[in-house]
Amino acid sequence: STQSTWGTILQPMDAGAGSKRPFEVSVETSDGKRPRTEGGGGSTALIQSQHAPQNTQLINRPRTSALLAPIMQLVGHQAEVMCCRFSRDGAHLATGSFDKEIFIWNVYGECNNIAVLRGHKGAVLELGWSADGTRLVSCGPDKSVFVWDVEAGTRIRRWSEHRDFVNTCSAFSKSDMYGSYVDALSGDDGGLIKRWDGRQRRSVATLQNYYAVTAVCWTNTQDSIVSAGLDNTIKIWDMRKNAVSMELKGHQDTPTCLRLSHDGSYILSNAMDNTVRVWDIRPFCAADRCVKVFQGAVHNYEKNLLKCAWSPTGQRVAAASADSFVCVWDSTTRQLVYKLPGHRGCVNDVDFHPRESIIASCSSDKTVYLGELK
Repeated sequence: STQSTWGTILQPMDAGAGSKRPFEVSVETSDGKRPRTEGGGGSTALIQSQHAPQNTQLINRPRTSALLAPIMQLVGHQAEVMCCRFSRDGAHLATGSFDKEIFIWNVYGECNNIAVLRGHKGAVLELGWSADGTRLVSCGPDKSVFVWDVEAGTRIRRWSEHRDFVNTCSAFSKSDMYGSYVDALSGDDGGLIKRWDGRQRRSVATLQNYYAVTAVCWTNTQDSIVSAGLDNTIKIWDMRKNAVSMELKGHQDTPTCLRLSHDGSYILSNAMDNTVRVWDIRPFCAADRCVKVFQGAVHNYEKNLLKCAWSPTGQRVAAASADSFVCVWDSTTRQLVYKLPGHRGCVNDVDFHPRESIIASCSSDKTVYLGELK
């Protein structure tokens, strides 16, 4: 089910620095679904504009996306939501949860849940879409990597060579004379990194890291891959030699996510040292490959593998934060431009819409939000 939230905001006219947050005006959808209200006590009462408190004024905000409302709340998972990813065309959002299920949602309209993918025997920790949006890769602590046919809602491949919890996976689309397919990477607690060919039942390459692997991602060429683990080091592996070709050091605690920039030149990393960093992975660059450090997102005792994301233009970066906020920075100035509230638990993943100014977030509070940015 989905819930749409406020379209206008009631703003106190002479609010001081210590005033409470603005009132929210909710609107009820045509099908009778109740919007989320601002109150922290879980009240479902609707605050209508005609009953507005005195000394307030209505502020209309121009819309910047095609979402049904500026903020959409997606409800349905029965446990912590660990990951969320937009499809490449932006029409769908996939979410994975501790309830062992993967939900596929429409991004536009009522944000209906159009499919539920079941098969994992444990939590779903990470997801990856194919470029054409027909395939989805998932992994979890059941030591398996799955490939799903999203249109049919069925599992088409299960790779189960891992002997330890699989923490991370990444998808890469390819094609041959018979059509398109998806290659995948996965990393586990035993330090194994495996490369999978969507046409084959067994892994095509295995790399051994000394420490547990917490994040993996492809580079643009597929000649190399990037991994991170408990040794606090980001490693670039040459797949032609099955060996490490570069090490990126700077994080003081475990990196929990890696994301490649859209031009393939930089890696974005989120880590348990409460920093988000940008690394230059081009073959020839200055000695210090850590080019930017962002601060504001935090990790806590839960030690979840919190994710990060690039905007489509690369002008902004975002990170999930354990303090229930979503942090968004300007990638050029490193200024924190948004610290988005709403969740009531650790935010585990964030993702930018590939075509519009929309950001998605999911949390341990079992909810998913879609919100438009300026």
